[in-house]
Order: sequence, then structure tokens, then C-alpha cells
Amino acid sequence: MKYDGLKVFSGNSNRALADEICEKLGIGLSKAEVHRFKDGEVSVKILESVRNSDVFIIQPTCAPANDNIMELLLMIDAAYRASARRVTAVVPYYGYSRQDRKVEPRVPISAKVVANLLEAVKVSRILTMDLHADQIQGFFNTPVDNLFATPVMIEYLSTKKIEDLVIVSPDSGGVDRARFLAKKMNAGLAIIDKRRPRANVCEIMNVIGDVKGKTCLILDDIIDTAGSISGAGKALLNNGAKEIYCTATHAVLSGNAAENLNSAGFKEVIITNTIPVGSKKEEIQNLKVLSVAKLIAEAINRIHEGTSVSSLFV
Repeated sequence: MKYDGLKVFSGNSNRALADEICEKLGIGLSKAEVHRFKDGEVSVKILESVRNSDVFIIQPTCAPANDNIMELLLMIDAAYRASARRVTAVVPYYGYSRQDRKVEPRVPISAKVVANLLEAVKVSRILTMDLHADQIQGFFNTPVDNLFATPVMIEYLSTKKIEDLVIVSPDSGGVDRARFLAKKMNAGLAIIDKRRPRANVCEIMNVIGDVKGKTCLILDDIIDTAGSISGAGKALLNNGAKEIYCTATHAVLSGNAAENLNSAGFKEVIITNTIPVGSKKEEIQNLKVLSVAKLIAEAINRIHEGTSVSSLFV
């Protein structure tokens, strides 16, 4: 397919995903140099004309988050200084999204600060996926399209034909997400009641819902150290669940995540490629990585053509 005036660039955070998105679009990835000076400063140079072009820059702001955010900001600025007509930041994983509110005195709202930085370089639009908190969209004055990975997961799970399936939310904040998937999969719904005394530490309190003798699928947006989701898996097994799957959109996988996931007895760990998995792919047992490239490519196509993106949200 020929796209007039469409240019897709990528930073260094997930070049493989950018290549796959361009393959789905039927175009080549546009050329840019993004490297470091010896002192660590980011250097960006766009290597082709973008004058009056519709530019999309693919850059999940995963670890190292600060470096990847800086790459994105400088690429947006470079595109505008080269007379791009519009620049859309495609951020499949929005770093700092878990710091979306003041939970105690004298702390920043870091997700808002990142939004301010993107608006400071006059980004035209944000295309992201499974924001940790929906209200982050309100941090921007520019349009935000927040895609959901659920259709990709439904397509994969439907092939497995799991019987007596129960979708489990690992906390109260994820209930709407779990309820939506349960409705689409004609499955039951359960909730893990937990408390988190501090970051990356949780205490499983109770399982709300009937899971005895059922196959449970824990649905979350982010797996970081995996302490929370592995604890939820163990709680479900202790309450009589037959088998446990876990799935999440963003595989941050920091610290001893692989060890935690392997110790939880999951039948399968299902993630997407919004963040590159790297060497962790070999460390985690029964890991399945689903691609969101087709979904993002379709969203880019619709934004470029000026057609509705809303049907991709359901």
C-alpha cells in the first residue's frame, strides 16, 4: 500500500517492534541516527526529508526510561525543525505511568511531568497502549489514543479453547479490564484483595469469587518484579484453582521477575512485545509473546488517513 507523506521513525528502545509495524503497513522504516556522545548525551539526526510529512515516532519509554524519553523528545523536536506537518509519538509503553497521583505528601506526579515534556516539544498526538491509569489521558491537551491489547489476547486465548475459565483481576484497580475480558470470553470473574504497603511489595489478603476447580487467567497491565502476580497465582492455587495462566500487556520484568514467575506454577505466562523481552525470554518458563504490531499499524493507518480509530478500542 502506498501512503503519501507518511514517515515512520524509531528510537532505540524497541526497533524490532518498529520494523514489524512498518512491515504490516507495507512501508520501510524511515532513516534516522540516534546515538550517544561519549559523555552520554543523546544525538539525533533525521536522514531523509520530512518536509510537510505526517511523522510517527515509535518509542516505548521502557528501561532505561530517562534515556528513551530523551530520545523521543529530541526526535520530535528534530522532525518539527525539519518542517514536518504533524508528529505523532507512538509510545506503546508509557514510562512513569504508575506515578499518576499523589499517594503521600511531597511527591511529584511524574506521569504528568512526562506529559508536560512531550507537550513542550509540541507533539501533535499520542498513540499509546494500556495506560496504567486512564486519567493520564487528561494530563495532555493534545489528543491521546489509548489502544487496548485485549483483542490480541482474545484472538490467542480463543485458540486454546480453555474450559471453566475465570478471569482474575489481581487488584481492585484492574476490575474493569478483567470484567471486559470475561464478557468477551464468556468466562467467570474473580478479584484478588491485596494491600501494597510500599512499591514492589504486596500482601495477598483474599480471593473474591469462585475459583475452585476452575482454570484461572490473571489479567494485569504490567508485570514488573512479578511479586504481585505470582503471589496472586499462589493464592488461587491455595483456593482450589485447577490451572493458572497469567497475562499482561507490558513485560517490565525487573529484579527477580523470572524467578518469581517460575515459582508460581503458571501454565503459561502471556505478554506482548510493547517492551523488548531480551534475554528474559529464555529465563521464564512457558512464556508466550504476542505481537501488537498489527494493531498499532492499523491505528497509524487510520490516524494518517483521517478515519475513525474508535473501533480499535473495543
